[in-house]
Amino acid sequence: MTRPEWAPENIDITVANAARMYDYSLGGFHNFAVDREMVEKVMSMVPNARQIGLANRAFLGRVVRHLVAGGVRQFLDVGSGIPTLASVHEVAQQADPRARVMYVDLDEVAVAHGRAILADNPNADVMVGDVRRPDDIVRHPAVSGLLDFSEPIAVMLIAVLHFVPDADDPAGIVRRFREAVRPGSYVALSHGSPPPRREEDADKVSEVYQRTSTPLTLRSAAQIAGLLDGLEIVAPGVVPVTDWHPDPEDGDVEARPEVLAAVGRKP
Repeated sequence: MTRPEWAPENIDITVANAARMYDYSLGGFHNFAVDREMVEKVMSMVPNARQIGLANRAFLGRVVRHLVAGGVRQFLDVGSGIPTLASVHEVAQQADPRARVMYVDLDEVAVAHGRAILADNPNADVMVGDVRRPDDIVRHPAVSGLLDFSEPIAVMLIAVLHFVPDADDPAGIVRRFREAVRPGSYVALSHGSPPPRREEDADKVSEVYQRTSTPLTLRSAAQIAGLLDGLEIVAPGVVPVTDWHPDPEDGDVEARPEVLAAVGRKP
């Protein structure tokens, strides 16, 4: 397998990674052959897999616009992947150029490309960080240098916590982010969930992800709501990503119960 010129030398290009798989599913090009092969394998078993990814990205845009309209101007996007194709900074800064966005991802390929993408953007930055170590993230000088923790911050955990097994305490991770931000801040998340009456599809997808660097743990709506304990879950609650404040201009959109979404506000 030939290493692309843009790939850092310390990245194993023989093991698929969720961030790069997601980039490919959205039509991006910051991915390796092994990532594309895994996505194609998932799509061969679950033909609507790409539509699920697009629905998740559409939710991200809607929630960012919703929060900016509500006065939020700071975003901490953890597990961000590669910040391209309608990412948080594009949506937020289109609404308000003063919006500040800090991206965090464990994948060095995603971070390297993020730095190139954001090189001329003084209000957005990216760093390597592990969602399982929230204290290291919020205390990092790059984060505190860009974001003002005396003002509301939206912590974005979009399609990341289903890569955190129960043993790593995903509820505790959310709790630490909640404790780090001031009242009036938000935690927004989307999370894979076993679709009703199609559990066999979920099992197939989970089995594929077991062969990547990012195994998958699907959770029910009740379990996802539990991740937001201590926060006020805003309407419409824990719902399919397609049902969270849908855009009337999009018309009728097929529901995507494979990924649930929720937003919590710190009282």
